[in-house]
Formats: sequence, structure tokens, C-alpha cells
Amino acid sequence: MTRTFIRWDDPRVESGAGPDEDAVIREVESQITTAQTAVWECHRHAFAGTHVKTQGIVKGHLTVVEGLDSHLYQGLFRTPGSRFPVAMRYSTETTDLIDDRTPQPRGIGLKVFGAKGDKLRKDGKDPETQDFEFNSCAFLELGNARTCRDIIALRLLHGANPGQLDGELKKRDDYKVQNARNVAPNIHLVAQRQYSQAAIRYGDYVVKYRLLPTSPDQQALQHKTVAETDKGTTVLKDWLQEYYKTHTATYDFQVQFLENLDEQPIEDVRVEWDQDKYPFVTVAKLEIPPQESFAPKRVSFWEDHNRLDVWHGLVEHKPLGSINRLRRGVYKASSAWRRRMNAREEVTVSSIDQIPD
Repeated sequence: MTRTFIRWDDPRVESGAGPDEDAVIREVESQITTAQTAVWECHRHAFAGTHVKTQGIVKGHLTVVEGLDSHLYQGLFRTPGSRFPVAMRYSTETTDLIDDRTPQPRGIGLKVFGAKGDKLRKDGKDPETQDFEFNSCAFLELGNARTCRDIIALRLLHGANPGQLDGELKKRDDYKVQNARNVAPNIHLVAQRQYSQAAIRYGDYVVKYRLLPTSPDQQALQHKTVAETDKGTTVLKDWLQEYYKTHTATYDFQVQFLENLDEQPIEDVRVEWDQDKYPFVTVAKLEIPPQESFAPKRVSFWEDHNRLDVWHGLVEHKPLGSINRLRRGVYKASSAWRRRMNAREEVTVSSIDQIPD
């Protein structure tokens, strides 16, 4: 079967950008600051606007697979066999330090070093890095800038009363999508598939991407579920530390091409792209060797000084769609507020050696 991939610069790919959406994004920036302030008032420490709880930070390598079809070699992945150092953070997605026994999406932030080429950054800095973000849910209930604003408004108003919040969400026609985060599988982090949720440019084309756990040791943990008797403050961190003491984690870095805009929307990430009809293809291998996954110096440096942002990377991997346009403003504002409240300077990390062991 011949597959036809839609180019990233096809005028149908993106729509909705402009002054109206920009105004909504400013509203969301303010909402996130409100959420961050509430967390600061509780803990007397400022965190990011989302993915607050660090579960582990590890180092490894990403290697581009050889022998692929030519269209798969794009951007960072343009050269078969190329190998890049990486740093990777496991996290819980929520805006506060929740109990690990509570089912919620988990995330991975991946910083790749040695990314040469034109960058998206407009601040004149080129640390030669490419940032990727992943989530254990294949779709994002926040959808687009306007949906994001509306949902965050409900969470800010009713977040202290889960029953009230659920009642308000049930009034929406996308309740099933909104509630999916509350029934996410609560399993060992190294066994979870991780998704980009939103689309990015992939050289000439458009993709979503995912990390697929591949080692037998990881796959054996697919059914290791957090129990009520586990230690809620640290169980996911503890499991990661135990795993990485003696085990290597391996992942396939995969891409899913845009072929049909009617079935694979860019502007509403509540819609999951059909993985059977539009299959993921492996373009690189990620390997994380045994190590201490919660080294205090490393965790402190990452949280206090490092920044991971989908808009920090190659032009050939430009984030696409409304939720990514929102991230561009929100991430910058959120990071600036956090550094100010913690009296910490952001460090432009250009070498993996800057991240402590």
C-alpha cells in the first residue's frame, strides 16, 4: 500500500492562529500563574505549571536506526547511525505534588544534545539541544487554547471539591475525554508508553511521536500496579530507583505520519490518531543504562535551573497546532515566575556534563 504523507507547509495543516487566540493564551498564562501561586503558598516553593512531581532523572543515548526508508530520515534523525547523549525526566503530570496512589497521567521530558541546525529560539542562544515532551495518555483533554482556558477555569474554581468539578465536567459533551486522566493505568513508569499528544514538524512532514518500552524487563512490569498499601509519597520514585540499580531501559522512538486531516486533526489534540490505520514507525533507539535515578544534585539542578520546552529545538521540528502555540507563551511565563519566586537563575544547558551525576 502506497502511503501519502501531508507536508508540514500545506496551508490546511494549521488554522486558528491570530489575535483572538493570542488573547486566550494570555488568559491561560494568568491562570497558570494562579495555580502556581496556590502551590507556592502551600509548599513555600515554586514549581512548574504542570508535571510538578519529579520521579527520576536519568542519562543515556539516542541512536538513529540504520536501513530505513529515506523519508524517515528527517531533522534530528537525518543521519543513519548518529548517536546523541540525552537526559530524561520522569514526572507526574499534575500541578501539585499528589499522592502516587492517585491515578493520573505520567510524563517524560527528553533533552537531546548535539542537535545541529537552525533553531526555533529567538533569544540568540543555540545550545545545540532538542527538547521533546511525552505523556502516558495518547491524547490531551485540554484540546486547544480555548478548551484549555475553559477547563483550567473549572479546575481553579472547583479543584478543592472533586465532586463539584466532576459535576461541572459532566455537563460537557467531551466528558469521557476529560475524565480519562482519572482512570489512567497506574503502573511502573518504565513500562508505560509515552506520547507527544500534539503534532510537530518532522522535516518535510508532520508527525506525532511516542516512546515504546522494548526490553523484556520493562515489559514484565506492565502489570505492576500501584496499590493502596504502597507508600503514596514515594512509591513511583522508589520503583524507578530499584529498577535502575541493575537494569537497562530501552525504548523505540517512533513517529506517526499525518496522512488525513479529517481523521488526524492538528488543532484539537483531544482526538487520538488511529494507531492501526496510521501506524507508528521506529526511527531511533533510546537506551538508559543502570544508574542512580534520583541523585539529589541532579534533581535539584534540573528543577532549579534547567528548562525543557518543546519550542527549544530545531526549526525542522517546529511544534504545530493550537496547544503548541499556547505552550510557547505559557512555558516562558511559567518558567520566569518560578525562577523569580525561588531566586534561581535559568541555565542554558548545552552539554550533558552540565547535568550533575
